[in-house]
Amino acid sequence: MNATREQTTWLRGAPFTCLQPRESGRPWRLILLGPPGVGKGTQARLLAEALGACVLSTGDIFRSQLRRSWDLAMVEIAKRLNRGQLLPDDYVLEMVRRRRACLPCRAGFLLDGFPRTLVQAVMLDALLRSEGIALDAVIRYELPESDLIGRMAGRRVCPQCRSVYHLATHRPRHEGTCDHCGEALVQLPDDSPHAIRARLGAYLEATSAVAEHYTRLNLVVRVSAEEQATEICAHTLEALRQRGLPATEGNAASAPITPPL
Repeated sequence: MNATREQTTWLRGAPFTCLQPRESGRPWRLILLGPPGVGKGTQARLLAEALGACVLSTGDIFRSQLRRSWDLAMVEIAKRLNRGQLLPDDYVLEMVRRRRACLPCRAGFLLDGFPRTLVQAVMLDALLRSEGIALDAVIRYELPESDLIGRMAGRRVCPQCRSVYHLATHRPRHEGTCDHCGEALVQLPDDSPHAIRARLGAYLEATSAVAEHYTRLNLVVRVSAEEQATEICAHTLEALRQRGLPATEGNAASAPITPPL
């Protein structure tokens, strides 16, 4: 496994440790923002390949926990996630605190799914300051509501391990079957157009303050998500180039930014 992709610490928390990541030039520290259905997960994977950074997804943590344990607390978390509800700040913040060793990783990071509220953003700012780390940018992906609804209506979920697929963009290896545990995939009731509109409204209401917070800090880079995934990634990388971001202190040699093939 590529050392920069090994994520034991992120998925399981302290005291579990990852393989030592390779030196890969400048460590990029980015946050990915955008509503459900905008394609943040796909962009995270593509950007990780281009920048050599680790994807730190809170959704991956939840799915990993559900595979290892299915107690009442995790059942409630799964229900909230299926309804598109945000988890309590205290729970999310403690989960990230236990994984703070991932933040100064020499591979850099792409945060996907965190922060989702202003409280979480302020806590992350404090964590990064305590580690002597500065964010490079906050990538805000944007897509019209009608397109978001179309994308989300094609989502399919594994009822056992909660892995997520899409009929158009992320199909399972075998039709209708989870790649991880073999369960039959289902469409959630909350993926109906009416439910999706309600979820999008709740998401935007909760996260608008996050976007405003980072806009005031001059960190937000807006990227349209209306094209193909590789083209969106290329536009993201070009936007980072245009910002003229300096190399991180202590790692003066910047890595070239090249879009994946």
